[in-house]
Amino acid sequence: MKIRVERDVLADAVQWVARSLPNRPSVPILAGMRLEAAGNEVVLSSFDYETSAKVTLPADVSEEGTVLVSGRLLADIARSLPAKPVDMEADSTKMELTCGSARFTLQLLPVAEYPELPTMPEATGTITPDAFAQAVSQVVVAAGRDELLPVFTGVRLEIEGDTLSLLATDRYRMALKELPWRPASGRAEGAALVPARVLAESSKSMTAGESVTLSLSSSDGGDGLIGFAGEGANGVRETTTRLLDGEFPKVRHLMSVQPSVTVRANTSEVVAAVRRVALVAERNTSLRMMIADDHITLEAATGDQAQAVEAVEATVVDETGQGLAMTAAGFNPHYLLDALNALDTPYVNFAFTAPGKPCLLTPLLELDGEASDDYKHVIMLMRLPQ
Repeated sequence: MKIRVERDVLADAVQWVARSLPNRPSVPILAGMRLEAAGNEVVLSSFDYETSAKVTLPADVSEEGTVLVSGRLLADIARSLPAKPVDMEADSTKMELTCGSARFTLQLLPVAEYPELPTMPEATGTITPDAFAQAVSQVVVAAGRDELLPVFTGVRLEIEGDTLSLLATDRYRMALKELPWRPASGRAEGAALVPARVLAESSKSMTAGESVTLSLSSSDGGDGLIGFAGEGANGVRETTTRLLDGEFPKVRHLMSVQPSVTVRANTSEVVAAVRRVALVAERNTSLRMMIADDHITLEAATGDQAQAVEAVEATVVDETGQGLAMTAAGFNPHYLLDALNALDTPYVNFAFTAPGKPCLLTPLLELDGEASDDYKHVIMLMRLPQ
């Protein structure tokens, strides 16, 4: 193999593929990155039997061939190279990489022992990259991170015609985003539980093109695979991952809140206040929101050592007409900040039902406008001391 490729193009591609390399590979060969040069392009790929990543780059190919090298080492080298074209030449045992006056020699791994990448399933539909990336970012904040409970570390994708829904929960909060997309067939239906980490990385890295293609394997296929394909900054990117096993909890009904009290406020003002007040919040204790007729007051404390109080102007509505049914609510401050930062509107609507019951946050474009129903974020309230 003998190729020349632009330094920035190579570095970007290698970094992206290397993110899918396992930290502790079950077998040493999985630490490798596969390079295949043919025609006028080179394909870089990795696979750990769960997730695959592949990027196709333009290159000047003098000699075609396929090699396998240490992925993380190549990533470190590519990141440090000077801004000059990169020449890569390999024989049967080693690859020599030259960039300007810098030269590296890498031992090759046995490419014949490397597993074949899974085949991308048939395309299920396409979606606008920016809309997809934003939707994923709004939902993954509610996904769990405890690998001992894998079903909560995923995002459930639900396909119903021209609507794509994303749903995640870690049992203490949940987020739902519904957005339009273009199904490959008019009657497209399906559901998949996708690892949140893979979904987040894929959506953020495929925003350079006009669309992202989602490919979901048939439920009858038994392989439980989903793939994403789209344009990256410097080439075409494809990734596949095996779906998570287990039944996702039925939490959609918790999104249907009939509020007794609603609070509307400026999102950025609430975010700034929560950040300041949370500085003194003791670990595993709540940030208290006191609800008054025309404002909310945020309070937190670390025993007798430090206290913080800040008021934020708000529009408070008694939905029952019988006086405020709730005058205080306890939030996990980190969960509250995650939810507020996931909103993409100037204002936020809090819908409260009763003390200890879930609180629903929805985005508002205008303070007196209708709350959006395409994004919903529910937080389980914490018990307040008497």
